[in-house]
Amino acid sequence: MESSNGNGSGKGMEVAYEEVEEEANFESDEIERNKMGIMRALVEREDPSSKDVDDFMIRRFLRARDLDIEKATNMFLKYLSWKKSFVPNGSISESEIPKQLAQNKLFMQGVDKTGRPIVVVYGGRHKQTTLEEFKRFVVYTLEKICSSAERLYYEVNVVRVEM
Repeated sequence: MESSNGNGSGKGMEVAYEEVEEEANFESDEIERNKMGIMRALVEREDPSSKDVDDFMIRRFLRARDLDIEKATNMFLKYLSWKKSFVPNGSISESEIPKQLAQNKLFMQGVDKTGRPIVVVYGGRHKQTTLEEFKRFVVYTLEKICSSAERLYYEVNVVRVEM
């Protein structure tokens, strides 16, 4: 048995702390999963086309609003509306942004040790175009980055900018 006078090694306390922390994480994950289910039902009721959205996307919006279902749902529905108007075909094709691609200002450089995508951006190569074309390029780029990320790191991207 551990000594309570500080002379012991404290191993018993470490194990107890780890067990409590593990239990708290499990409860937290369970709460998050329940909230994701509620949010998904609310979103699908408002926008039936959202059934194709995966849990990672729902979770990302929920976490962005500190697990507040109402705020996350409103934010997500606004995102879906924006995406339908800005990207009506579901994705942006290379033929829509040829000038941006021709500037060779962005390169995907594989992944880091944990599987997150690495992107190198040469800001000095950016040439002025219309704001609309640049926005489309940014959306195209982010879609490519997210699609290359392993599911484990769906929310995390690494971007290195050199000017």
